[in-house]
Amino acid sequence: MDSFSRIAVMGLGYIGLPTAAVFAENGVEVIGIDIVPHVVETINAGRPHFGEPNLDALVRRVVEAGKLRATLEIEPADAFIVAVPTPLHGHGECATPDISYIENAARALAPALRPGNLVILESTSPVGTTERMAAILAEMRPDLSFPQQKGELAQIQVAHCPERVLPGSILEEVVNNPRVIGGMSRKCAQRALSLYKIVARGECRVTNARTAELAKLTENAYRDVNIAFANELSLICDKLRINIWDMLAMANLHPRVQILSPGPGVGGHCIAVDPWFIVATNPNEAKLIRTARLINDSKPDFVIAKVRERAAALKRPVIACLGLAYKKDVDDLRESPAVEIVRKLALEAVGELLVVEPYIGRLPPELDELGLALHDFDEALERANLVLLLVDHMSFLQVDRDVLKDKFVIDTRGAW
Repeated sequence: MDSFSRIAVMGLGYIGLPTAAVFAENGVEVIGIDIVPHVVETINAGRPHFGEPNLDALVRRVVEAGKLRATLEIEPADAFIVAVPTPLHGHGECATPDISYIENAARALAPALRPGNLVILESTSPVGTTERMAAILAEMRPDLSFPQQKGELAQIQVAHCPERVLPGSILEEVVNNPRVIGGMSRKCAQRALSLYKIVARGECRVTNARTAELAKLTENAYRDVNIAFANELSLICDKLRINIWDMLAMANLHPRVQILSPGPGVGGHCIAVDPWFIVATNPNEAKLIRTARLINDSKPDFVIAKVRERAAALKRPVIACLGLAYKKDVDDLRESPAVEIVRKLALEAVGELLVVEPYIGRLPPELDELGLALHDFDEALERANLVLLLVDHMSFLQVDRDVLKDKFVIDTRGAW
């Protein structure tokens, strides 16, 4: 069985840091590599740089034990796990996947490669990105052989093993969720499997790299299409003056129907982004996936129109905007429709905005530069004459109904 005494994790964000910490907890020496000095300094002080349940205690434990060390520089290792961002450039149908972070990571790690090394791409990527990464490595290291050149006899193994975790439950899901192990050759897949078996308790299913890439994108596109169905129903119900939540409760009584809940849009780095990766590489075939993305991307404008309509009935609108995170009970604002809604309301000067988000200590730059500020929940409810619930944080659900009875309420989550 392969021995991995030291691994390097490139990118210490929401995926990379928990992954590095879990491997370190299982006795592997882990080098965490990031390009941001503050991230490296914070981790080496035994603290994560973002909120995630139980991560602070785990990072402190493995750093103090000498099993996890962060650095700005690439160092030799037995295996390299690349967990860097894969954002979109542009918006909507003009959006294009940006794999430059992966390309730069490949160029950075190439000089450190030695015969027998394993390189794994965890970043969610368009189909073919693992092969692109391997091509860059081969170009920079002509002294070594890679699976696209030598197949099973390659000196360097390359695989794609996409992350599939949920913020708020990352440490549990890194260990317990089933894993898809996609190798560029049979040996690549088997070596990657032996690495993940160090920490994985869930099933690990072996396939090829391209199938693994599309499988991850498909998981998130599936969710996106189903959410789009719910969001489209919410538009229909609004036009027909039907309570969407009551209607869904009736429809879901059917034993083979389970419609998801609508909301103000779709956020997070995965579901709001990954379907466009499929559309970008298959523009003529991905018709349903494209339509679902457009429906979900348009939902914030529907919410804004509702707020505008209600605010017009008030002499001096004071709007409590409850929640900025993309989902409940996390501090993750990536691609959050709530942030976009608040930003546009501020630009339109619809009224005085009282922003409430208990999971962050400061507003993101796009809101801060508009002169907005964070407010206390109770104070915002007391002052507001229009309450806009954007995120169903548990702390928002214990609201005193008497406080709301004389206010306009727009509940985008069906929580009240």
